[in-house]
Amino acid sequence: MALTDAEARNPKSGDNPYKLADEKGLFLLVHQRGSKYRRLKYRLAGNEKLFAIGVNPETTLAAARAAASDV
Repeated sequence: MALTDAEARNPKSGDNPYKLADEKGLFLLVHQRGSKYRRLKYRLAGNEKLFAIGVNPETTLAAARAAASDV
């Protein structure tokens, strides 16, 4: 199920960093102090790569999805 904009705006910070999955390898990484980073996990030649798209809320969900489709 895709991540909604409301879920991305108000995640709960916990004791450990965690991921909120979106779609096609895109996720929101939430740290303990409340910082939120948009990341894309993909594979290139069999190796797993991690692409940093931006910081939430400066990078919107729509912009992150567009950037993920370009990779």
